[in-house]
Parts: sequence; structure tokens; C-alpha cells
Amino acid sequence: MLCVSAHLPQAKLKALNQKIKDEKNKIEQRLGKQIISQANLDYANLSNDQIKLLAKQFSEFLKVKSVDH
Repeated sequence: MLCVSAHLPQAKLKALNQKIKDEKNKIEQRLGKQIISQANLDYANLSNDQIKLLAKQFSEFLKVKSVDH
């Protein structure tokens, strides 16, 4: 019985970590969707290389903006 109760906190921690991971993925998907929508980009024309380039440009833009404030 002690082994079962010892695994309970570990199971709860694993479930919580999965919930956090799922929420992070939802946020990343919503952010990407909003950026694509606001920039009027066409999903069909976005290659992996273009996505990486856009992400880098957006990241650099945000870094400059955070320095400005």
C-alpha cells in the first residue's frame, strides 16, 4: 500500500506537467495563427525555411521594441 501512495504524487506531477505542456502548445498555436492572419500570409505558401525566417525577424523586432521601452 505504501508503494501505491508514493506513486500518487508522481502521477499528479506528471499530469500537471502534461497540462502545462498542452497549454503552452495552445498558446504557441494561437500566437502563430494570429501572426499569420494579421500579416495576411497564405498557409499554402509557407515553407519551413520561410517560417524560420519570419520567426527570426519577428523575434528581432520584439527585441528592438523591448529595448526602446
